[in-house]
Amino acid sequence: MMNQVCKLLTINYPIIQGGMGNISSAELAIAVSEAGGLGTIGCGTSSVEEVESKIRHIKKRTDLNFSVNIAINVTPHTEELIELVIKHQVPVVSLSAGNPAPYIPLLHDNGITVITLVASVKHAQKAEKAGADILVAEGFEAAGINSNLELTTFTLIPQITASVKVPVIAAGGIGDGKGLAAAFMLGASGVQMGTRFIATKEMPVHDTYKQRLLNATDTETMIIGRQIGRVRRVLKNDYAEELFKREWEGLTLEQYNELTSETLHVKGAIDGDMKNGFINSGQVSGLISDIPAVKDLIEEMMREARGYMINSLKELDSLCDEKD
Repeated sequence: MMNQVCKLLTINYPIIQGGMGNISSAELAIAVSEAGGLGTIGCGTSSVEEVESKIRHIKKRTDLNFSVNIAINVTPHTEELIELVIKHQVPVVSLSAGNPAPYIPLLHDNGITVITLVASVKHAQKAEKAGADILVAEGFEAAGINSNLELTTFTLIPQITASVKVPVIAAGGIGDGKGLAAAFMLGASGVQMGTRFIATKEMPVHDTYKQRLLNATDTETMIIGRQIGRVRRVLKNDYAEELFKREWEGLTLEQYNELTSETLHVKGAIDGDMKNGFINSGQVSGLISDIPAVKDLIEEMMREARGYMINSLKELDSLCDEKD
């Protein structure tokens, strides 16, 4: 029997892809949707024409549902992108990095399911009140731009699921069947992954990026922007280390925004230039040990999650029997 997230999104598995900004790939989104999850196109700061090209490509290649992520305060084209997703009848839209309330009624009027990204109980309740269909609750373990609140997935999910009635999807630090099972145990109805989908055969980033994820240890990521009030989790490289030093030397917000622009994200992720660009990564990078096809990854996660949940229930039953 399908769970609530699968029913709302018309997908087979409650696994959705994170937006990924300007390095977002139509090929990856197609692969995720074809594998039974929800593929996503991230708009980042891309032009409306670039986003439209990706949407057209996806719709030519698959009839399955997919999502477009609009980071409201990141893109300079929010209004135009809202018009674009309506024009192309995109089935699902995720809204992040800003107040989603002004856009949800219009999207609903056009039959679009709305996902919103939240990082606290207060944000979750406001998004639910505004009409969001699904919430993605993202912990501080996640890649890229993060909430300054720095709440972790393990503590955030149960508090949010206890405070809202709409389905909640867990994000941040999830990349395998154990993470999926844990998300269910915490009360989530599914998971969102970004970093783990980077390390797949279908994601067209530079091989250096994938190899860094493959070789990553538990301490491979770092936080930049804390002194500026613009927290971002990235993989350690020469560029990030230098940026961190400059931050402590009194970098202004304007300078920081320029030095963490999507252009420099692309330089690191797509061009593989570790000296002149950065690469986002969540703490889950330390768990990555292979680069599978998306379909194999998702199916293995579902098998693993089922096995871990069954075994955990057996252990609990055994403990309870011993106590009795």
